[in-house]
Amino acid sequence: MNRIIMTVLLALIGALASANAQTWSPPSEAERCPSKWGAGDERGSANHMGPETVLRATRLIRQGQTVELGHVLHAGMPLGNRQFSLLTKPTFMNPESNQRGSNEELVVTELGQVGTQFDGFAHQTVGDKLYNCFPVDETLTRTGFTRFGMQNIGTLMTRGVLLDIAKLKGVEMLPNNYEITVEDLQQALARANLTLQPGDAVIINTGWGRLWTRDGQRPRHRHRRGGVARYPRPDDPWLGQSARRDSTEPRSTDLAAHPSDDVGRKRHPSAGAFESGRPCRAGRV
Repeated sequence: MNRIIMTVLLALIGALASANAQTWSPPSEAERCPSKWGAGDERGSANHMGPETVLRATRLIRQGQTVELGHVLHAGMPLGNRQFSLLTKPTFMNPESNQRGSNEELVVTELGQVGTQFDGFAHQTVGDKLYNCFPVDETLTRTGFTRFGMQNIGTLMTRGVLLDIAKLKGVEMLPNNYEITVEDLQQALARANLTLQPGDAVIINTGWGRLWTRDGQRPRHRHRRGGVARYPRPDDPWLGQSARRDSTEPRSTDLAAHPSDDVGRKRHPSAGAFESGRPCRAGRV
């Protein structure tokens, strides 16, 4: 009898712990759809891109320097259980007097989810609904999605704001289980003496990008490990517009993108986490 009571108590404790961990639920479809950009929209905050956004960005140029944020794709990069292979194919040597030779390549990879890449709206769902409440079963086909192609984003030329959280904490690389908080982001922004504007691209530096050429699998291990956290929970939507289309929260920044040098930007393990449904494009660098 005592054993049964103890078992029931443990089950109740486990249920309560699980309930406490799930601190947030996504808004209803009526609250989040259609998006502020319209019922048929597939671009989200990429709609901020226009002549004024481009001109505003060009007015910041002083030295004309460029910084490459992407990485070379290769088999040793963070892959997890995905694959990337590249084979070169010498094809022929022209027997004529010009002696022109030729080479080609065969690339076999899960290209949309490896290396430096940009997540589209088809990547995440709330239940069976994509961004703007498009049903997955009406959008997904064997050969691809009929909506939310990356070509819909168009060119993104906007102001970039670097929030160097590693530097803020006085380290080269954030600890394995460090959770970036709203306060961290606010402090980094204050240190840069900047104010975010709609359409900005906010780049988060965690320092983990240093491992790309040193230990390609370690970032993926960190991403999966229990206790790893990321940026603020969706009930604290500091980095993106609130999922509710009628939101008037002053914290809502409505960014065009928020890249990072880490594998992901959401909390792991999830505590009721929610990314999809916000009209904010996200990418990794």
